[in-house]
Amino acid sequence: MQQPIQFYKEEINNLNGDLTKLKKQLFSTRILRLFAFLAICFSTYIAITKNNLLFSVSFISVLIFLFLIVKHTQLKRKKNLVAAKLHINKTEIKVLNGDFADLENGEEFTNPEHYFSNDIDLFGAGSFFQYINRTATNDGRKLLADTLTNNHIKNIEERQQTTKELSLKVKWRQHFTAVANLIHTKTATTTIVSWIHSYQQKITSFFPVFSLVFSAISLILIGLLSFKIVPFSIVLIWFFIGLIITSFFFKNVQKLATETSKVKETFNQYHQLLELIENEDFSDPTLKNKQEKIKLKLKKASTIFKEFSKKLDAFDQRNNILIAVIGNGLFLWDTRNAAKIEKWILTYKNTVEEWFKVVAFFDAQNSLANFVFNKPNYVFPTITSEKTTLNTVNLGHPLLDATKRIDNDFVIDNEQFFIVTGANMAGKSTFLRTVSLAIVMANCGLPICAEKIKYSPIKLITSMRTSDSLNDDESYFYAELKRLKFIVNEIKTENYFIILDEILKGTNSKDKAIGSKKFVEKLNKSKSTGIIATHDVSLCDLATEYTTIKNYYFDAEIINNELHFDYKMKNGVCKNMNASFLLKKMEIV
Repeated sequence: MQQPIQFYKEEINNLNGDLTKLKKQLFSTRILRLFAFLAICFSTYIAITKNNLLFSVSFISVLIFLFLIVKHTQLKRKKNLVAAKLHINKTEIKVLNGDFADLENGEEFTNPEHYFSNDIDLFGAGSFFQYINRTATNDGRKLLADTLTNNHIKNIEERQQTTKELSLKVKWRQHFTAVANLIHTKTATTTIVSWIHSYQQKITSFFPVFSLVFSAISLILIGLLSFKIVPFSIVLIWFFIGLIITSFFFKNVQKLATETSKVKETFNQYHQLLELIENEDFSDPTLKNKQEKIKLKLKKASTIFKEFSKKLDAFDQRNNILIAVIGNGLFLWDTRNAAKIEKWILTYKNTVEEWFKVVAFFDAQNSLANFVFNKPNYVFPTITSEKTTLNTVNLGHPLLDATKRIDNDFVIDNEQFFIVTGANMAGKSTFLRTVSLAIVMANCGLPICAEKIKYSPIKLITSMRTSDSLNDDESYFYAELKRLKFIVNEIKTENYFIILDEILKGTNSKDKAIGSKKFVEKLNKSKSTGIIATHDVSLCDLATEYTTIKNYYFDAEIINNELHFDYKMKNGVCKNMNASFLLKKMEIV
């Protein structure tokens, strides 16, 4: 299998070649446009001053000039698309080399009250979200965040198959992202859907037919005027009648124009993305199901969005003074276009939301699939219903440098609790976050940073990072109690994998020891599973009272007056603590 970095480097070479060709073609069209413009000027001058036959040359030169404008626009669009893909591939190489600080970090999704996201650095600078996020739409970004936090444990194998298939469609995914990135939308799709659902028709339904009849009469009058059958005054009166009719609808049309100006770019973007989804060949049932949702019996969703985008473009031409005056006076341009837009809204108001969701789904899934492609050495968990919750070989944290990372084997059965003790900086907290993130990734259908993993799906809940609240006049200790109460309430109705880092940190040591022991006993009587990290070795006595509680530790050694860590989890209770040593080493005491 081709390695990701090798693929990205080859793509960069190919795209650089394409970019060079397009730049040359763009330069050529600029030169040819200049010559065509000069030909128009010269032939028109000769035709006026010497030979009328050269008007035909002027006409041909105008056609060539217009063709070159269209061609130049198409080449520029291709160039921008290639440049966007080039940026995508360069970004992937940077991320694989550990540089992803410039990517969006999803800080807006940070929620201290969530089941686990705040404790395991799921969002924010240096987070897992920042590492995997490649979404190009706001909806896709929100859906990706929801996917990582929803704690769903059903249909994991189906999710795995979906990400596996999409991971192989690298060029399609990059093209999708590049197209989406080239268009900057102004309005959220939720706002658009709300506007469409609540929109009330302002222009009568028979107006489009009336406007066609009015336009036909205008053309007839213009024809009669050219043959001097009717006087100009008749056409002028008819023109003013058109302006009067337009003025009756002006307020509603103006309001509609203001609203549609905010959504135009969104439909322009989405019709292209829908077309990419429609035209791709998928075999995974989930992907095919999503694809079917944007296919109607008579028309594709992309065609419907594209037609609406063109209607909005035509409506936008009302800002042209010529169209605003002549178009409205003779052809009722604004009101007719407004009626067409209203008809589209009323026809598709109940399906637009679903089409937006399909695009968001593929946008979010592309990020997950991109992670799968970038990590060919990671393994998909084997989903089981055995008594073992997690059985891993060489489990590691995906954001740590693979050349320096220390991995651990880890096996824990259902309804079993591990009490993990250890010296400061020995790796307890990192290990807790490694296990937590492995569960989150497994539930999302992602491969895990391990050599082997069996997993019996379970929801995750944590308490590792509690803070006080000055705004709520809330102490640190009370904030922690609220978190523990939240956990107790949740495990009444659901089985969870519970991860705690130092229980009851905000109280004295004796009170803490008694309270912590009672709380662990309460957890042990539930149907849940978990890990509890602590410096309080007295908790380890519980392992002698309950067969479902096991002791493990991370330790440190002092060699030649220096601390050394192996970051390996071992069976038993930690004997070597390092606080006193560090206080002396740093000359604090």
